[in-house]
Amino acid sequence: MTNDTLLQTKLGHVFNDVSLLRQALTHRSHSILHNERLEFLGDSVLNCVVASLLFEKYTKIDEGDLSRLRANLVKQQSLYEIAVRLELAQFLRLGEGELKSGGFRRPSILADTLEALFGAIYLDAGFNAARDVIWGMYVPILDTVDPATLGKDAKTLLQEFLQSKKIALPVYTVAATHGAAHSQEFEVECAIPKLDIQVFGTGGSRRAGEQAAAKMALEAALAVLSKSPVTKRKSKPRTTQLKLAGIATVQTEEDHSENNQSSVAATAGSNNTTHPKTV
Repeated sequence: MTNDTLLQTKLGHVFNDVSLLRQALTHRSHSILHNERLEFLGDSVLNCVVASLLFEKYTKIDEGDLSRLRANLVKQQSLYEIAVRLELAQFLRLGEGELKSGGFRRPSILADTLEALFGAIYLDAGFNAARDVIWGMYVPILDTVDPATLGKDAKTLLQEFLQSKKIALPVYTVAATHGAAHSQEFEVECAIPKLDIQVFGTGGSRRAGEQAAAKMALEAALAVLSKSPVTKRKSKPRTTQLKLAGIATVQTEEDHSENNQSSVAATAGSNNTTHPKTV
C-alpha cells in the first residue's frame, strides 16, 4: 500500500484528483506549489462544518457557548492532536531544512496541513464529502467532552464552582518573582479561606501563574468537598505531666481518674476511722 493510499484510508476519502492530496501535504519549504492556499480554504470549511455539528448536537446551548466550543475545537492544539492520531507526520512533504529541524513534529505545521487536507477534499468532491470526513474526526471527540467546561480556563472554572457552592471567590496574590526582567517567572498564591486552601502556581506571566494556581485550587476544592462527612471520634486521653523529684512522668486521664477515685475512697475511709477518746 502506497503512502497516498494509506492516508486516504485513514481519512476515509479517496481522491479523484490525487494531485490535490499531494499539494495539501506540501510545505512551502518543499516547493513553490505548496499548501497555504488550501489551508486558507480548509480553515473556512472546518469552521462551517464544526459550527453545523455543534448547532445540531447541542440544541439548548446559546450562541456565546457555541462560539466558545467551536473556538476550542478548531484551535491549533485540537487540530494537532487529530493530526497525531492520523500519524500525519509520516506523509508530510518538507524541505531539507524543515526535515533537519524536526518540522514534521511541529504542531503548527501538522495543524496547517490538516486544514489544507480539508480544503483539498472540498475542491475534490464538494462540501458534503469534506463534512463527512470532518464529522468522522469530531463526533468521537464531542462524545467525550463536557460542553459546560470545554474551552473555559481554570480561573473561570474555579469561580463558577465556588459560586455554585456559595463560597467566596478566591484571592490571588503574587508571592514572588524569579529570574531576570526579560524572563521572569511569577509565583502566585491562590487562597480560599473558607475551605482552608492555599496553593501556589508559577508561570511566565502573572496571568499564567494565576491560571496554574487556580487549576491546583480547583482540584483541592473538589477533593475537600467530595469527602464524606467525618464521624466524630473520641478524643484521645490527655496526658498530664507530673514532675516528681525532677523526673517527668506521663499519666493518662484514665489513670488520673482512677487515682482520684482511690484518693476519694481513702479520704472516706479516714473519715470513718474511730479515734480513741482522750481521757
